[in-house]
Amino acid sequence: MKISKKYYIILLAISVTVFTSCELDGGESLNGANTNSISDDLSRGELPSAVTGVLSAMRTRLDNQVDVQSIFGREYYYFTSSDPRFEGDVVAGNLDNNTFYTTSPYLSRYAVIKDVNLTLQGLENTTDIFSDEEIAGIKGVLNTLKAHELLMVSNNQYTNGMRIDTSDPDNLGPFVTYEDALLAISDLLSAAAIDLANAGGSFAFDLTTGYSGFNTPSDFLKFNKGLNARVEAYRGNYTSVLSLLEDSFMEMNGDFYNGVYHTFSLSGADTPNPLYLALNQTSNVRVSHSSFVDDALPLDSRVDKVVLRNDPVEATGLIGEYDVFIYQSNVDMVPIMRNEELVLLYAEANMLSNPSEAVMAINAIRNEAGLGSYSGALTPQALEDEILFQRRYSLFGEGHRWVDMRRFDRLNELPNDRTTDSVPIAVPIPANENQ
Repeated sequence: MKISKKYYIILLAISVTVFTSCELDGGESLNGANTNSISDDLSRGELPSAVTGVLSAMRTRLDNQVDVQSIFGREYYYFTSSDPRFEGDVVAGNLDNNTFYTTSPYLSRYAVIKDVNLTLQGLENTTDIFSDEEIAGIKGVLNTLKAHELLMVSNNQYTNGMRIDTSDPDNLGPFVTYEDALLAISDLLSAAAIDLANAGGSFAFDLTTGYSGFNTPSDFLKFNKGLNARVEAYRGNYTSVLSLLEDSFMEMNGDFYNGVYHTFSLSGADTPNPLYLALNQTSNVRVSHSSFVDDALPLDSRVDKVVLRNDPVEATGLIGEYDVFIYQSNVDMVPIMRNEELVLLYAEANMLSNPSEAVMAINAIRNEAGLGSYSGALTPQALEDEILFQRRYSLFGEGHRWVDMRRFDRLNELPNDRTTDSVPIAVPIPANENQ
């Protein structure tokens, strides 16, 4: 994904804003396009830049959110000489409401939401000629991406609440509960699904290569349905999960890495994958929690997501022997949603109503990982334990573990290696955010 030099400069300005304010501004780039021009009257020529701007901005501070959630979930530790707060505040669960791990993901996600709102406003005001199908496609894609970003916010904020309505920067909507936020996100995805179903055979813009296989309305709709299945699982609506998965891209015996991804490159002013680190570094390392290897079953191929270091690394009493090596280069794509997650959602949605069907999905996961079939009990508790175990290894380092353990009320089972450590239930609302 090539980004203009102008956009890169603006991104830097937004990055500074992340550390100095939590007002819901930002979202001013749209890949170098003029925001007033886009919001006042979106032209056909501006549309590709607007969509590209949204897709690019979705990657901003992605590493901050994934790192913090992975630390909370005791998947890995992040030791960096530039900021000891990762092994201090974050591991200890003593969170500051006015520092980067609170403000950066919050502002970055809302900046994307503002980009979407500006583009949708411009679409309403356009004097250019778009067909009804083209308009439906634009709205369907943008509102699906907006829903994803809102879900990212809700994953962090949880019971602290969040804003859903930010369409008017001068009159922001109220903070809503976690339950109301998930309902609004699900409703937004459902409305986007209707638009995508009416969007014809192609979009009036291009998506990145991370959307290969999902770059037509009918295929993008499958991503929309999968994302809504995740939301409905968070809400505990398993009947809805199963219905949504039927229309998603879930394929029980298909490629588990098929899905939708963030893309990165070293081209021009584009950005490399911020979650990649070379092996055996000493000043900046992501090291798996020791339990990831210790708890693994023999022959589980998913353990190769970590690699034994030449020498252990230590920081303030925390020790790591295995480097996280999910990404082997700085241009590897980062998943937004993969088929493997959908199969696991299918298992979860069946664990109470149809245990044998849940086991069938569990076995698809286990067998792909080189493990034998499940032979445990078919009780709800046993299946919950097994599904959470499989999600731990299949989705390692992708931002799920902390959320999973929280939604099953099992955060107290996550390990603390120091007496001062604890796992928080939510990230604080940024200090400068007006409630």
